[in-house]
Amino acid sequence: MPKELARPLKVGLLLPIAEETMAGATPRWNDLKAIARLAEAGGFDSLWVADHLIMDFTAYGIPAETRAGWWDGWSILAALAAVTTEVELGTIVACVGFRNPALLAKMADTIDEISGGRLILGLGAGYHEPEHRAFGYPFDHLVGRFEEALQIIHPLLRKGAVDFHGKYHQATECELRPRASRSAGPPILIGRRGRIGRECCASVPNMPSTGTSFGQIRWLIFCRRCKRLMPPAPRRGRDPATLRRSVAMAVVLPAAEQQRTTENWARYLFRRPPATGTVEQLADHLRTYAQKGIDHVQLWIEPFTMSGIEAFLPVLEILDRG
Repeated sequence: MPKELARPLKVGLLLPIAEETMAGATPRWNDLKAIARLAEAGGFDSLWVADHLIMDFTAYGIPAETRAGWWDGWSILAALAAVTTEVELGTIVACVGFRNPALLAKMADTIDEISGGRLILGLGAGYHEPEHRAFGYPFDHLVGRFEEALQIIHPLLRKGAVDFHGKYHQATECELRPRASRSAGPPILIGRRGRIGRECCASVPNMPSTGTSFGQIRWLIFCRRCKRLMPPAPRRGRDPATLRRSVAMAVVLPAAEQQRTTENWARYLFRRPPATGTVEQLADHLRTYAQKGIDHVQLWIEPFTMSGIEAFLPVLEILDRG
């Protein structure tokens, strides 16, 4: 039986593209390529990259080493598209404030072409002010900027053209040419994290100026309790049954080699208690997410090493058995 028929939800792997995130080491491209190929061969449904430039941990009350850098997620994603063949590839999530939205749509369409239609375009407004400031991007009116960016990105990917003039963004008689083979474009996933994310998510179904359907928009919701995963869609004209939901979470493998990320990364990544236990218990834990309406999870695995990933693969085998 194909895994998509037996597995109760899709299971993705969030790749370590920042400093000191591979059990304290900084991943190189060859490390990421090896991880991606192992994950694909082992049965993961998707691979995900974050979109950060630099992280200042002091913004979260974390002392000591205060900064960590990231590889450019879009460059890594394009390379992953060329060295994998089946797994979906996603951004978790791309900050619309880092790039012109029309250019972002062009980049997404190109990577969708390279991957053969495997991209999931995760989008968010951004939330980490230090990296905006360090790289010279504005950090004001994030919700308004995000709403306007969507009014450019969505019609470009769905129809191939847009003419938009807003307060923050413009795209005059803009076209995507040539187009990726998936002419309707990739599914769009919206990041929801904190107040800004909630406001951005709330705005998505109400955009009459686009003149297009948001039927392919997915929702990515970071939360502490599953009961908070249902967005208030009915009062905004969207049937909750039409929304696909995903959650990012950490998994700690006690049976794997006892290496961990630095304390800074652990405190930043593990904002909710990580899942742990035997492979059977981890499989049961993921089934509970499926029972609560989650369609897709993105996992950060500790320790993030080849052996750590290999230690998790039996969880996928258990899920595939139903």
